[in-house]
Amino acid sequence: MGLLCPPSRVVGSDERTGDRVRPEQENDFEDFVSRQQGALLRLAVLLTGDRGHAEDLVQTALLKCYRHWSRITRGGDPTAYVRRVLVTTHTSWRRRRLAGTEQVVESLPDRASPPPPENDEELRTALRALPPRMRTAVVLRFYADLSEAQAAEAMGCSVSTVNTQTARGLARLRTSLDSRLVREETL
Repeated sequence: MGLLCPPSRVVGSDERTGDRVRPEQENDFEDFVSRQQGALLRLAVLLTGDRGHAEDLVQTALLKCYRHWSRITRGGDPTAYVRRVLVTTHTSWRRRRLAGTEQVVESLPDRASPPPPENDEELRTALRALPPRMRTAVVLRFYADLSEAQAAEAMGCSVSTVNTQTARGLARLRTSLDSRLVREETL
């Protein structure tokens, strides 16, 4: 499987902050993407509910991080930082979408490849039905296995907000999944 966001061969810089990606850091970035792209993509799919949007989200987040890679890696392991960029980019996209920038099309374009088989489609459907902030809290806590503090940092909110959103999201998931089981049993 190729890289979702193959780094450019051109060494980049950000003139405002003076950040410059050195060639040896480019290799570090490539290694990071190779190691983490699967986990980032799975997280993005759960956040967006759509593989195509998830791929775009991961690529955009990695591009944002690439521009500042030397500064990001100075603090140690960049995984948490990249995850935070992913979540905030998702939030930003969601806000823009609510502003009405998307256009409705009559038919969907063909996909480049079929989505991977899903054994947990009911859970994914129930997750997609949650409001975005609740879904983000549940995904970060139980899929990404982040602590309350780490999830709060990634979402840019307080720990109590993460707890509230997670509890409400789990309650809705239980109700949704339980009602589906009851409907299946009565059929």
